[in-house]
Amino acid sequence: MSAIPPLALTQGDPSGIGPELALKAYRARGKERLAPFFALGDPAHFARVAKALSLEVPIEETLPERANDIFERALPVVPLGVDAFGEFGAPSPEDAASTLLSIERAVECVARKEARAVVTNPISKSALYSAGFKHSGHTEFLSALATHYFGGDYRAVMMLWSQELAVVPITIHVALSEVPHLLTRELIVSTGRIVDADLKARFGLAHPRLVFAGLNPHAGEAGAMGREEIDVIAPAVAELRALGVDARGPLPADTLFHSAAREKYDVALCPTHDQALIPIKTLAFDRGVNVTLGLPFVRTSPDHGTAFDIAGKGLADPSSLIEALRLADRLTRQQL
Repeated sequence: MSAIPPLALTQGDPSGIGPELALKAYRARGKERLAPFFALGDPAHFARVAKALSLEVPIEETLPERANDIFERALPVVPLGVDAFGEFGAPSPEDAASTLLSIERAVECVARKEARAVVTNPISKSALYSAGFKHSGHTEFLSALATHYFGGDYRAVMMLWSQELAVVPITIHVALSEVPHLLTRELIVSTGRIVDADLKARFGLAHPRLVFAGLNPHAGEAGAMGREEIDVIAPAVAELRALGVDARGPLPADTLFHSAAREKYDVALCPTHDQALIPIKTLAFDRGVNVTLGLPFVRTSPDHGTAFDIAGKGLADPSSLIEALRLADRLTRQQL
């Protein structure tokens, strides 16, 4: 067996496109030169999806330590001991247990050095909430798992990455009306420090260049359209610079993402979710990768959802998952 541990891939919501993406990524392993990975889920469900979509992918139940040996002849699936029902396009609380256990086991595998990174398929938070899920999202659940398996206290930061652009939303899934209250100097400084540290440690950038977008149009127009830039963002950027972080801003968001502007920074940090995600999904919709910073392990994920509307139709594009697997390999291989 290779001395390099494989990547751990979660099943995602069994009713969504996650299992289909895993099968298609496995089929593309040679062409895309993918590192070995194993899926965590119900082997019978993966086999059902493969049969339903006429995807000729052999499935082999295994243990993490045997995944590398199996990878060339079959998709290695580490069973969870929990059945997945997974009717296409019909998420069910009955599948919450297997969905969550898949994520937890992936983190456990990394903690036990049976895998070197976690790659997650999309989940349905609404299905999980109906089954009593207590976390606000995927990332927050991973933070809790990191504390459980690695000790310490971790604050996870979501970065969306592509070859063309990398962005970080400082606030994430909240109403726009809440952003001015949540956007504090402390939050901006904490986020900037985590991004700076992981771009150095994970991405190998000696001097990461961070740029901060303003919250208001034209970055507030010197206070004419809001004072968040003057009272909150600019002082936070100044504090980051005093800490040795190469940070600039706040700059108007509407001129931050054209090609010439992107050459001047490595990552753009934006006060709101859509400020960050609209440009990267415009530039690299099928290739963007969700990377979680601030954790003691590498976690990547496709930059899209469960796509229940196309589940079971064979239409799911595995490009983003392939990029997530490739990036997880890159970020962990350089540290071996």
